[in-house]
Amino acid sequence: EVQLVESGGGLVQPGGSLSLSCAASGFTFSTYGMSWVRQAPGKGLEWISGVSGSGTGYTRYSDSVKGQFTTSRDNARNTLYLQMNSLKPEDTAVYYCAKAGSRYYSDGMEYWGKGTLVTVSS
Repeated sequence: EVQLVESGGGLVQPGGSLSLSCAASGFTFSTYGMSWVRQAPGKGLEWISGVSGSGTGYTRYSDSVKGQFTTSRDNARNTLYLQMNSLKPEDTAVYYCAKAGSRYYSDGMEYWGKGTLVTVSS
């Protein structure tokens, strides 16, 4: 059974940093692409980052977070990470990790975690 469990969310001051983790199980983690997706209050889903699988490790970011967030993966620990810096109130959202259907992170997002809430506020 595929399981994805996000953690690390919470309340943070504007300009602060936060690191999120996604613990994966039930599949060969290293093989598959993974993505981070967020949903701000009252808004739709926004893809923010993805990393490929099967040894390539290619990472991409949306324009909204490029240069601000960093995605990485530790295949030995079956964990995906999102390092968030210079946080702004508009970064407030529920953050989800998602598993792709192939090594390409863009090839569907067939499994999702339940998300972790990040609140950026003074």
